[in-house]
Amino acid sequence: MEKYFVDLHVHIGRSENNKPIKITAAKSLNFANIAKECVERKGINIVGIVDCGSPYIQQDIQDFLNKGEAYEIEQGGIIYKDSLCIILGSEIETVEQREDGKNGSAHNVCFFPTLKDIKDFSNEMSKHIKNITLSSQRSDLNARELLHIAQRYNGFLMPAHCFTPHKSFYGNCTDRLQKIFKEDFKDIFCIELGLSSDTYLADKISELETKTFLTNSDAHSLPKIAREYNVIQMENISFKELVKALKRENNRGVISNYGLDPKLGKYHRTFCEICEKNVEMPAPALTCPDCDSRNITTGVLDRIEVIKDKKESISPQIRPPYVYQIPLQFIPGIGSKTITKLIEYFGTEMNILHRATFDDIASVVGEKYANLIIQAREGKLKVVEGGGGIYGKIAGA
Repeated sequence: MEKYFVDLHVHIGRSENNKPIKITAAKSLNFANIAKECVERKGINIVGIVDCGSPYIQQDIQDFLNKGEAYEIEQGGIIYKDSLCIILGSEIETVEQREDGKNGSAHNVCFFPTLKDIKDFSNEMSKHIKNITLSSQRSDLNARELLHIAQRYNGFLMPAHCFTPHKSFYGNCTDRLQKIFKEDFKDIFCIELGLSSDTYLADKISELETKTFLTNSDAHSLPKIAREYNVIQMENISFKELVKALKRENNRGVISNYGLDPKLGKYHRTFCEICEKNVEMPAPALTCPDCDSRNITTGVLDRIEVIKDKKESISPQIRPPYVYQIPLQFIPGIGSKTITKLIEYFGTEMNILHRATFDDIASVVGEKYANLIIQAREGKLKVVEGGGGIYGKIAGA
């Protein structure tokens, strides 16, 4: 068994012929550049690219394969430079009816083993989505219906950023995933926590005790790849092995989640648009305690306090450690030039974050920055909480 670095949520901004895919993502985020970034700078072994449902991207992938820059393997996945496995995914928005009779929206990512499988999935989804060429589009399906379609084409479904106030299941659709997926809940074997949550918060909900937790970047630019990631133990980098690991079969599984302190997430605390600040919410209040406005965005922390069914957060034995890790880009004073200098010396960000010693780092960028990087690695930097779409930050940054 080997240990691999895995990030299963990376977006594409534009296709190779400059067609828009994910409107809010950087233009430099295309299929080829993501592959190169993962290998040459990040040190990621498996990446899930979640906009491969677009026919434009499917053509880019086919061209990538035709040029001999990568190849598909029988166990599923596309191998690049013999060190990266690209998992083809499609992020889809579903519509869920809430208990109050209103509709809520949630994002799901469906993953597939082959280019043919995701092409077939995309062809069927074009009947349920107005513009299949764009990412994260709203469908006329609910999540259970989407799950069945994904399974028809050898795929699986991961509920995305489960707790964020917009476009997520727990954030604005339901207090229990079991209500959404019903008897098919057994087929949901992993969930994505999202940047504003962590294992401690999620394990306040008992129905998640059997599910694998994933920490992914949801990257909208190349530098954001692997700001959250997982270390997964399996025999090789392939779709088949990934599925076994997410189901925790035969000694495979996630052995650690590396994520931001939830305070750094942009939806951690409740935010009042009128007061323009984070506010303490006496759950389950629906108005700002300071100005009585209903124009608030409920934070992940406060939402979980409302829907939790466990008095204490007690993780099951299957749960790996959640390691708070601050990405290099978040550390005050460490800019792109410093990061490039470190990568040129150590090879990848994973080497800097996991293998380089204080003395190693200090020899390249000096003791001041080495201290900051080690403190970030050990979770010793103070954090100012984020909310309302504004990221938290390191105190003094």
